[in-house]
Amino acid sequence: MSSFENLRIVDNFYQTSLFFPMPTVIISTICEDGKTSLGPYSLVQPYYVAGKDYYAMLLSCRNSSNTAQNILRNGKCAINFIDDNPKTFKEAVKLSWPGDKPAEKMAKCNFRLEKSLLEEESGEKRPQVLTDAIEVIECTWVRTLDGAENDQPGQLNGYEGPYHDFNGITSKFGAHFILKIDKILMKKKYRDAIINGVTAKDFPPLPVDYGYRDSKNFWFHRKRRMRAELLQVRKASLESVRYAADRADDKVKFTDDALQTILGVPRVFLPLVLKGCVEWARENNVELVTAEHMKIINDKRAKEKNKK
Repeated sequence: MSSFENLRIVDNFYQTSLFFPMPTVIISTICEDGKTSLGPYSLVQPYYVAGKDYYAMLLSCRNSSNTAQNILRNGKCAINFIDDNPKTFKEAVKLSWPGDKPAEKMAKCNFRLEKSLLEEESGEKRPQVLTDAIEVIECTWVRTLDGAENDQPGQLNGYEGPYHDFNGITSKFGAHFILKIDKILMKKKYRDAIINGVTAKDFPPLPVDYGYRDSKNFWFHRKRRMRAELLQVRKASLESVRYAADRADDKVKFTDDALQTILGVPRVFLPLVLKGCVEWARENNVELVTAEHMKIINDKRAKEKNKK
């Protein structure tokens, strides 16, 4: 006999039928008058994480929301990660009532805003970002995916089909937006931690909401001290890595010392790592990659990560 009980699946199941841990973010978009509007969201997640020429997030929301209408209009948004101070979360909840017009919401909003770094660099009009955010992802909607380039704002009482499968207007009242990541912004303290090595004390105080809400309350959880669990060490044999390396390129080869440096790379990622090493070797006219070359390659990757 099962140890579980059945629970009926209904609309907004992540709020009504589950305790579902999610982030709490504030998404900023540009209104028709050029001003920035803010909306709190939890249905955001990484979408394209590797293997393409860009990275992307996925946002799911009501297609009549100010956020959705603004993205349909100009395709720009910023995902602002707020801290877990109860005053901050209270401010986020104030912005969550459906149907409020941007001017009404923003008149009561106490979040501080500043010009986006992308706008400062390029002069392109972008949504403002939260000054007190811990980190921000500046994004552009990839409207050409799934044939969504003709989706337009203006339908506040629901859209008629046909609907797209995964991008743009996906149902009468729903929308999904695949958002190309243009830039990741982070406060210096946390950026330095990622660059120099993260310890338990370096994790930012990001709130987690549990999806479930009743007729009175949103519920969220504040960060506690992080707990580390050591990864399993599964080093491949030199022979197995040599087998993959010898087939990575017909000219570029690797010394045993060079391959020793990547024995800990999970097998699924090994072809990608070797491909990157081969590309570096070709660019630098190297046909035999040594351990010293691998150090140069790793330093180059670290510098590129630092620039991003």
